[in-house]
Amino acid sequence: MPLRLLLASLFALSAYAQSEPFRNPTLPVEQRVQDLLGRLTLEEKAVVLDHRGPTIERFGIVEDNWNQCLHGVSWDGGATTLFTIPTGLSATWDPALIQQVADAISTEARAINNAWKDHPESFKGTRKGLIYRAPVINILRNPYWGRNNEAWSEDPHLCGRMAVAFVQGLQGDDPRNLKLAATLKHYAVNNVEQKRQSLNAIVPERWLREYWLPHFRAAVVEGKAQSLMASYNAINGTPNNINQWLLTDVLKGEWRHDGFVVSDLGGVRTMVTGHEKGAMSYVDAVAKSVMAGTDFSDKEYRLNIPEAVRTGKLTTARLDDAVRRVLTTRFRLGEFDPADKVAYRAIPVSKIGAPEHRALSLEASRKSIVLLENRGLLPLEGAKLKRVVVMGPLANIPVAGDPSYIGKHPRKLVSIAQGLQDRLPNAEVVFAKGAYADPKMKDVKPEKGHSREEAVALAKSADVAILCVGTVLANEHEGIDRSKLGLPGNQQELVDAVLAANPRTVVVLCNAGPLTVPTIQAQAPAVLSAWWSGEEQGHAVADVLLGTTNPAGRLPYTVYASEEQVPARDVYDISQGFTYMYLKGKPLWAFGHGRSYTQFQYSQLTVPTTSPTLGQTQTLTVEVKNTGSRDGEEVVQAYVSGRGPVVRPQRQLVAFQRVALKAGESKVVTLTFKPDTFATWDETAHRFTLFPGEEKIEVGASSEDIRLRGTFTVK
Repeated sequence: MPLRLLLASLFALSAYAQSEPFRNPTLPVEQRVQDLLGRLTLEEKAVVLDHRGPTIERFGIVEDNWNQCLHGVSWDGGATTLFTIPTGLSATWDPALIQQVADAISTEARAINNAWKDHPESFKGTRKGLIYRAPVINILRNPYWGRNNEAWSEDPHLCGRMAVAFVQGLQGDDPRNLKLAATLKHYAVNNVEQKRQSLNAIVPERWLREYWLPHFRAAVVEGKAQSLMASYNAINGTPNNINQWLLTDVLKGEWRHDGFVVSDLGGVRTMVTGHEKGAMSYVDAVAKSVMAGTDFSDKEYRLNIPEAVRTGKLTTARLDDAVRRVLTTRFRLGEFDPADKVAYRAIPVSKIGAPEHRALSLEASRKSIVLLENRGLLPLEGAKLKRVVVMGPLANIPVAGDPSYIGKHPRKLVSIAQGLQDRLPNAEVVFAKGAYADPKMKDVKPEKGHSREEAVALAKSADVAILCVGTVLANEHEGIDRSKLGLPGNQQELVDAVLAANPRTVVVLCNAGPLTVPTIQAQAPAVLSAWWSGEEQGHAVADVLLGTTNPAGRLPYTVYASEEQVPARDVYDISQGFTYMYLKGKPLWAFGHGRSYTQFQYSQLTVPTTSPTLGQTQTLTVEVKNTGSRDGEEVVQAYVSGRGPVVRPQRQLVAFQRVALKAGESKVVTLTFKPDTFATWDETAHRFTLFPGEEKIEVGASSEDIRLRGTFTVK
């Protein structure tokens, strides 16, 4: 740097230090935040805590304008890359891949923000900030939940590993700057849509600690998530927006969370019109929310915080703590620094929808596909196929996902019909709809060539029929829970007719929440779970069907054999029959289930030899061999089988690893876990405990497909 510029830069920094230290990028963030905090008026502090508060021009505090990035950045200025839904991403059982996906998403989010800052006069699309409301990590206890497509797993360990990976991918690894600020949703015990603004979940303390909170803890303690969103519901009579135990005692006290808590949209309003039903004023609701630990919210904060402070309902100390938490995140995002001092500030607009991100989307979709059944039909021999019929309501129109969270800008989505046509250029690929997934379509006359009878006739003449059925946004999304676990609309009738017409039929399930389809499980020659799997779904499905990709996705939840197996949705004690851990009876498809085009043999299990203690890492090893003729990937899963003086899980996931093996290759797989994963919460002592005695460790290919067993001793 020329001496003239160096001196000018030093002079400017010196001036900052003397006049406005908060603008000095060389000072510690804590010192800068404290300086700015001391300059704000009471009214300005209230503005800072409104997540869409107006710009405070004298300090350069711009409107935050948070955004969403559930599985792709929501933006109306161009097509961002769309990945498979989180449920499908979780089916990869591959945290390293999930971190790559989140890193690509955050790269595009930063590029959008950089483009706005660099060229505000020509910027196209809505301006977007750097605080993002993702990931959704609510645990999938409720198979009917309309937002299953947004979340990850029914298992707290798998959910936690995915949450940590996604948060780390979003927030980056720079020691000074955050790439984005991730917000964990929805904290906590939230997976019912009906009456959610006034719902009161009655949850025993033990199940809060063992099931409903561990994945949040992992994402906070390990992932360092900057923010959490307080959910609408109440827990044991206390609405989460004013739940001091949840937001302050546990989150900020036990877990040492140094970020901030934001209410869900309208969270303060639910105190007035939902839970309390007019018994609480807005000033009271705001004061109670901030005092309990909700730092950031809607305009109600800006409008009512000053009065809450003046009347003594809100202390200045708690208000300043909330402002400090929010400002710290914004400083770490680089909002108050020169561009050349901010990591990620140079990410160019060319990264939005970049080719390498589309390639990553294809990889993630391939890895997410679960081969549920295969009775010798797959993989298909592409060279021998002359006529392929692709049918069903999900064959030609991919479900992108909820536009509220991924945006409404059109993207180039590859349907399954198109994907097969692209991969089979010498075959005739014919499409027929044959059914509807949206029950509202039952009175709509089908288009020519799309009736069930015509679809079945086409299926009879085909070398192979690919039947694409599942759910659409009309069946499951925010605000709507499913009423049935079977196929919606008249899809089951189409399935039954096609299976009877052509014994060479593959059923491809395109869904989010689990589908209880016993007829398909029993009769279809081959069944895939393909999720709502992003912009490259069609190519990914075609690659699996044709064997160029050997499927290795595994179910992240239990598929119940019948609706009668599922306890009532207002039961939050999972030991009553929820999930693979407490399921009564045999599932249709088990948690962790997934088949391959090759076979794997397990041997040589070694287990921990020292007595485990809480917080101590334990190690086990197992040798896995690919005994088939194809290269493939296996997901090695380790479970602890419960015992003790209280009811414990039949088995509980403690470790897993996705491993690639060439045909004939063997590898020793090392798995690590902490006993905290399977510890029991003592409701008398209010702490986790391990029961002395022998614990059974089980290793295998799913929660039902256990290959090896061993024991270790807890003293």
